Parts: sequence; structure tokens; C-alpha cells
Amino acid sequence: MTRLPIVVAIPTKNEAANIASTVRSAIGHFAAVVVVDSDSTDDTRALAEAEGAEVVPYAWDGAYPKKKQWCLDHIRTDIPWLLFLDGDETPSGQLLLELRRIFLDGRPIRPAAFDIPLRYWFAGQRLRHGHTIVKRALLDRTRARFPEPDDLAAPGMGEQEGHYQPLADPVHRLRGPIEHLDLDPVRTWFERHNRYSDWEAWLEAHPEVREEIRTAKTRQGQLFHRAPFKPLLSFGYAYVYRLGFLDGRAGWDYALAMSFYRWQIGVKAREAGRAAARGGNGG
Repeated sequence: MTRLPIVVAIPTKNEAANIASTVRSAIGHFAAVVVVDSDSTDDTRALAEAEGAEVVPYAWDGAYPKKKQWCLDHIRTDIPWLLFLDGDETPSGQLLLELRRIFLDGRPIRPAAFDIPLRYWFAGQRLRHGHTIVKRALLDRTRARFPEPDDLAAPGMGEQEGHYQPLADPVHRLRGPIEHLDLDPVRTWFERHNRYSDWEAWLEAHPEVREEIRTAKTRQGQLFHRAPFKPLLSFGYAYVYRLGFLDGRAGWDYALAMSFYRWQIGVKAREAGRAAARGGNGG
């Protein structure tokens, strides 16, 4: 089978529960599969190597570029196209067929990047309706780059790029999804989003950085970025408008969790605002 002229980069840190299935899903389909690991303390590296992946260590120096841009700059630069997969993601059969039609028919590839929908699982159940995330995950590294907003002082993200898209033009959306199946306990979802909400709340106090990041989001993300009443809007969008109620209890739990995440951001931003006001009054 002819391999796709794409390198798969899998940024990891303690993904032993998921990494074997992720690497296994990509090996044999792509020109290279590289796990970029940030000092995992579990068996992530050994499991990835056992499945045939190349493992590259990564240590963040506290500055830009962060981890994904570092991958674009350093991982198998002889191959222009790079597909990012999280340690708990796998390309669907539909996506693989779509990529073969695009990359193996001999025609020039006009887009500089491809947006790919996620088929998301939450608390052990696949969401068929309420989740609508699309990732700009497949990039021509010669024509795409992640933004470098002035957010290095913000808590919550560390080595990871924030919730914004890499910059590229033009961009084409694919139909085949990436399967996002997280086998970790659901508490890890809340732990991650607690950190993410720290970053989002910090942005509320730094509107110039917040606006810079808004321009690097999808059209849907830009609209939501400015919307009021985000917790209610988030719940209504996922559970009602996107028919999340058809996913049963999982749809309810997910919509409520995302609403709670938006509520966390607001509470933390207001707390930071009060602390800044007290500091200003005290000065």
C-alpha cells in the first residue's frame, strides 16, 4: 500500500492509556509517525516505540515557539505536510480514503491547510450531535504557522498553543473525521479544562491579547468569542440547537460540562478584576 506523503506528529505527555491505539492507527498509512514527548513518567515512549513510532523528546524553554510550532520547524522537515493527532486520536477510515484521493492523484494541492472535524467521545460514549469542534490539523508547514500572541505570562497552557488555529490561506474543510476517544477517567477532562479556564480568564483581563487571538479562530469561534451569556449560550447551542439531547445522558453531561467551563472562565475573570481593582485602590 502506498503511504501518504504526510508525517503524523503526536504531541504527548503521559498518554500510556491511549498511545498504542493512536500509533497503530497511523502506522502503514503515512510516510512517518513521530511521537513528540514531554518527559512522560509513564510508559508512553516505550509503548509508542513498540508500535513502530519514532519518539522525539521535547522540553519547552518557556518561550515561543511552543510545542506544535516546534514540530512544524523540526520534525521530518523533508516532508512538507504534517498531520497533528493528539495521543487519544485516530484517523477514521473515511478520512484516510479522503486523504488518498487528495494526495495520491498527482494533482497539485492548492490548500495550505485542512480543517478536520472531530468525532468526539465523552465519559465513554460517542457524541453524535452536540459536539462540533473542527481542528486545523493538517498543515503544509511551508505555508502555515501558529500565532505567537503575547500570552506567555498567562497561566494554564504552558507548552501548549492556546485555543486558536494555525494561520494559513487558503484552507479547505474535509468531511472524514478524526476519532477522539479518550480512555482516561473523566476527571482528567475537568482537570484540563480547569487549567484552560485559567488561560481564558487571563485573556479577559488582557483585551489586546484576547483580540489578537480572536482573529486566529474559526468564524464560529470568532462569533462565540464576542457573545454574551456564554454559559447559557454554550449549553443551548450544544444541547438544543446541535441536538445534543439525542445523545441521551452523555449529551446532557457534555453540554453541562462545557457550560460549567464557560462559567468557570467568567468567575475567574471577575475574581481577577476585583483583585486588580483592590490593588489599584491600594496604590
